Amino acid sequence: MNLRTSKVVKIGGFSHVRAVQMGGNFPVVIQTMWKDPLSFSDLKDPLVEPLVKRIETLGRMGCGLLRFAVPDIQTAEVVGHLAEMVSMPLVADIHFDYKIALRCMDFPIAKIRINPGNIGGREKVSAVLEKAAAGNIPIRIGVNAGSLPQDLRSTPDTAGALVQAAERELAIFDEFGFSACVVSMKASGIADNIRANRILAGRTAVPLHLGVTEAGPLTAGVARSTAALITLLTEGIGDTIRVSLSDSIENEVIAGREILRAASELAAAENTHTGRLGVSGVKLISCPRCGRYGFDTHGFTSRWMPKLYSWQAGQAEHASQAEHASQALDREITVAVMGCEVNGPQEAKHADLGITGAGDKVLIFRHGKVIRIITASEADAAFEEELNNI
Repeated sequence: MNLRTSKVVKIGGFSHVRAVQMGGNFPVVIQTMWKDPLSFSDLKDPLVEPLVKRIETLGRMGCGLLRFAVPDIQTAEVVGHLAEMVSMPLVADIHFDYKIALRCMDFPIAKIRINPGNIGGREKVSAVLEKAAAGNIPIRIGVNAGSLPQDLRSTPDTAGALVQAAERELAIFDEFGFSACVVSMKASGIADNIRANRILAGRTAVPLHLGVTEAGPLTAGVARSTAALITLLTEGIGDTIRVSLSDSIENEVIAGREILRAASELAAAENTHTGRLGVSGVKLISCPRCGRYGFDTHGFTSRWMPKLYSWQAGQAEHASQAEHASQALDREITVAVMGCEVNGPQEAKHADLGITGAGDKVLIFRHGKVIRIITASEADAAFEEELNNI
C-alpha cells in the first residue's frame, strides 16, 4: 500500500509556545476543544491558576493543540491573553467576522480556524491571510456537513459535497498564495467521513484534520470515532485528530491516544506502520471485574487514570519541551489493574507494573512477580511509589 505523505505545517514555535509539526512523517497530533465560554474573570485569581494548570496537564496527557470557540472580540482578547500564559499552542475557532481573526493574531495564537467563504468578501479574506502569513500562523479550513454552502446542501452525496466545499476554500487560499493550511471535512456519518477524506487525500497534499462531528456521549462517541478514524489512519490518511465527545476534554484526549495506539497495532500487523501512529507513555489495561474480585478495579482505575495518562511528563515537569520529548515521551509503560488472583500477576505478566487483590490483601507486581503485599488502605501510596521507581 502506498501511504499518503502530506506537506508539513508548523504550528506555534514562537515566544513561549511550543512548536507542533503537522504532516509529513511527523506523528499524528491529538487535539481537543475547550467546552465552556471564557471571560476576563477566568484570567484572575482564584480561577486562573487551575485554568492554566489544567491546560498544561492536557499537554502532559498527549494533547498537542487546544482549540477555543471565539464568537466575539472580547473572547478573542481573553483567549489571546490566555495564550500568553501557557505553552500549549492555542487555536482560535472563528466564523463570520474577519475582525475577530485579525484581533486574535495580535496575540500568540498558534493557529486560526476559519472558512474563507463565510468571513466576507475578497478584501476581508485578503486581510486575514496577509496577517497570518506575516505572523507564520497557519489556518484550518473547517468544512462541516451541517453548514455546507447553500448550493451543496440538497445533494444526496454528502461526501462529495464536503470535498467540493473544501476545494472551493483551498482555491481561495491558492489565489492569494497562502499555503500554510490544514483541512477538515466532518460529518456525523461514519461512511461520509471516510469517503470524503479518501477523495481529498488523493487530490491534495494538504494536511488533513480528522474527526466525526456530533459523535455522541462517551461510549457511543468513542465507538463511532474509532470506526471512522482507524479506517483512515491505517490507510495513511490523517495528520491530526479530535475525538468529539459529549464528555470532558481529558476523555477526548485519552480516547485519541487509544485510537492512535489501536491504529498502530493494526498498521504493524499489516506492515504499513510508518511511525506516525501510536503514542508512548502509559498503556493502561484493566479487567472488567466480576463477582470474584478482591480488588476494586473500577474505583482504582477512575482515581488513577488521569494521573497515569499524564505521568509520562511527570518525569520532565521542569524540563524544556524538547527535553520532555527526548526523555519522557519515548518510553512506553504498561500498567495493569486486575481484580483477583485469577487474572492478576500471571495474566498481566507483561505489565511493567500491576496491582490486584487476594483475600484481604493487595498485591503489587512487576512482570508477573509480586513485589509488595499491602492492605487496601496502603494501595494508592504504595502504587505511586512503585510507579515513580520505574
